[in-house]
Amino acid sequence: MIHPLHQFQFCPKCGMKGFRSQNEKAKQCASCGFVYYFNPSAAVACFLKDSEGCYLLVRRGQEPAKGTLDLPGGFVDLYENAEEALRREVREETDLDVMSCRYLFSIPNIYLYAGFEVHTLDLFFECLVDDFSGAKAKDDAAEIVICTSKEEMQPKAFGLASIQKAILHYSSEG
Repeated sequence: MIHPLHQFQFCPKCGMKGFRSQNEKAKQCASCGFVYYFNPSAAVACFLKDSEGCYLLVRRGQEPAKGTLDLPGGFVDLYENAEEALRREVREETDLDVMSCRYLFSIPNIYLYAGFEVHTLDLFFECLVDDFSGAKAKDDAAEIVICTSKEEMQPKAFGLASIQKAILHYSSEG
């Protein structure tokens, strides 16, 4: 297995080369002794439902997995909690305002960004909006897709592995 920090060769504290694997999740600088523990980035995604029980999905407008289906969501920014990130991401991608959200489950993931493996912990929510009438594909969403039931969401239509797993998990819930 390749170390998750294999692309990091220089110490982020002193800048010296010689940043070596200490264990499976950390590297240590041979010069200053600084140890960096690699932890996942937080990401959020939601099953966005309206008052009729329909679901809003987005089609990815950018790589990775451009052109495939996705759940609205994205990375949690500094100084925001998961719910704030989710509301921001839904607004950025769909122009809709979330009325309420409920945490469901999490899935560890590796998200390939510009050839760099970003280890993430994807937090999944179920969110509600009144209706989808004002929805517009914005930001990195290329298209809005509406499903009338969770059974319509086919995991293979989604391009990201953690989203596929989430669809399976969510669909199996009662």
